Amino acid sequence: MSEDTSLLHEQTRARLHNQQQLADRGYPTHPYSYPKTHHAADIVQAHPDLEPGSEWTGETVALAGRVITLRDMGKAAFADLQDESGRIQLFFRKNDLENYADLKLIDLGDLLGVTGYPFVTKTGQLTIHVTSWTPLVKSLHPLPDKYHGLRDQETRYRQRYLDLITNADTRQTFQARSRVLRVIRTFLDGLGFMEVEGPTLQAIAGGTEARPFVTHHNALDYDFYLRIALELHLKRLLVGGFEKVYEIGRVYRNEGIDLTHNPEFTMLELYWAYVDYEAIMQLVEDLFSTLALEVKGSTTFEYAGQTLDFSAPFARIDYVDSLREKVPGLDFDPLDLARLRAFCDERYPQWKTVPDYKLLDKLFGEYVEPGLINPTFVMNHPLAISPLAKKHRSREGVAERFELFGMGFELANAFSELNDALDQRRRFEAQSERRAAGDDEAHEQDEDFLTALEYGMPPAGGLGIGIDRLVMLLTDKQSIRDVLLFPLMRPIHPGAAPLDASADDK
Repeated sequence: MSEDTSLLHEQTRARLHNQQQLADRGYPTHPYSYPKTHHAADIVQAHPDLEPGSEWTGETVALAGRVITLRDMGKAAFADLQDESGRIQLFFRKNDLENYADLKLIDLGDLLGVTGYPFVTKTGQLTIHVTSWTPLVKSLHPLPDKYHGLRDQETRYRQRYLDLITNADTRQTFQARSRVLRVIRTFLDGLGFMEVEGPTLQAIAGGTEARPFVTHHNALDYDFYLRIALELHLKRLLVGGFEKVYEIGRVYRNEGIDLTHNPEFTMLELYWAYVDYEAIMQLVEDLFSTLALEVKGSTTFEYAGQTLDFSAPFARIDYVDSLREKVPGLDFDPLDLARLRAFCDERYPQWKTVPDYKLLDKLFGEYVEPGLINPTFVMNHPLAISPLAKKHRSREGVAERFELFGMGFELANAFSELNDALDQRRRFEAQSERRAAGDDEAHEQDEDFLTALEYGMPPAGGLGIGIDRLVMLLTDKQSIRDVLLFPLMRPIHPGAAPLDASADDK
């Protein structure tokens, strides 16, 4: 047993002893409730003008939270109580409290209920003068450093509860994430969209190109996939007659982990009948500008030390033209996949195993994406990498599709949706040939979806937004793990050495 482990066990034994002492003195060890009336922030907001040394002796307030600091001064004691809204100082005076002596049995991290009234100390700090208190729950482990918070990155991800207790910035990040989702729902509901829910378990994983997770259903004795996208079931609803639908839901892709990818993440997808990708572009501009104003207070804000401007209109560039402009030596039409294959084999031999049609995205990711800092619509993608998008109405070989980029990564993806059932079948068949040739990310042929299209899906615009990357942008976080409450981590088996958080970033 290590010295650190021995010390931890010793502290736990001491805390269990204090818990028993409190029980022996008549306190319930795990009360069922506490009649709190306020949060810490409520008190701060309600009393901005109290003068130092003044007291407010009106209605008594009741708070509950975690003891973060405790300073015994003999005849009085001060503590910091933290709840979900923030911290507030507590003042205990021996002459006011029959159970003052029992404070010595309170450990840092314990949950406490207090009643009292606000006042301001001579140093100007808003404080609750405690008139009664009771222990609620004993913390059996010491908290991380109370001054510097939890700094070890792996522990922050694996034990997010400790991160939330000790780091106010983490709590603010996830409060902002919740606000982002509320703003999105309010925005879309205001436009007449209906929120729906599709199945998470699917017989065919479709809607994008990705490797799925597989699970087995015992009662049906059948393997199902965790969904990789929301698209195909939402489009079935357009066939059914709904004209504006959206879903905010978890999707799962059996892929690597890096700063902008986690195998489990949250997507917004929406479909709007009788409009095309130009209307969706307008919606995206309005939505992102609204989010910036609601969450950041301005359409101009800082991310990773750079100033971003989310006021409309956003810049627009052409996918194919941007490749010609940025890729050295690419002096031919990159839609000529045979020439592109020869070009890349000569200059990028490490890509020899990459399928021909994916070379376009490899080049785009290498040369164009990193320079897209301010919000930029990349438009008119090659059909070869857009199997669910409509052919461009006036250009050969490209689709009516756009992606929104900012800070060098994708924020949104949208199409004029393909609703030609026969064309869709041909494209799925081409994808099936790729799967047969070993491309496990290519679409499976979804016959039920094709049958739905054969009944007639109206012309429509569709949109997908990665919520986690959007929250990264709006909270100035550079890793997707910082905006996921419980990011996927490699399990630590008993006896195994802990893994650094970066070990999974491959």
